[in-house]
Amino acid sequence: MSQKREQEQLIEKIGIGVEEHLNLSPLASRIYALLILSSYEGLTFEEIREVIQASKSSTSVNTNVLTQLGYISFYTKPGDRKRYFKLAKYSSLIELEAYHQSIDIEMDIVKEINAYNKNYHPEKFTNEESLGNVFQEYLKEKQQLVERTITKLRKFRNSEK
Repeated sequence: MSQKREQEQLIEKIGIGVEEHLNLSPLASRIYALLILSSYEGLTFEEIREVIQASKSSTSVNTNVLTQLGYISFYTKPGDRKRYFKLAKYSSLIELEAYHQSIDIEMDIVKEINAYNKNYHPEKFTNEESLGNVFQEYLKEKQQLVERTITKLRKFRNSEK
């Protein structure tokens, strides 16, 4: 398989995951995926357009959204008017913080489901209580792991300042 074909498949695969996890548009997700797979130097606006095959307007809107959200950044080179886009240095930290929030929401929903079933379907709650508890414990452990990772990334970021 050629590098270009492999890149296209990975952009699509990563893009779908990013779209679901970060609630980004399909195009923004694919731009982000492309930049995950690019070198440290990043890509120009035209290079992004060429690979993603999107219009100037759509590419511009989505690179601006990604920049504003802190997922990507850009820089210029002296004497060169082009902007070079790349992943923001701590984009993974921003992703994990968003993921942490989604776990919080999921935990609240599970708690509400358990409370509802306990009040309105006591037999169901009694029979299935352990299932609800197992899932709540899973979410707590996942949340703690994400919190520890966020803490490590923040310490690393702060040590660079």
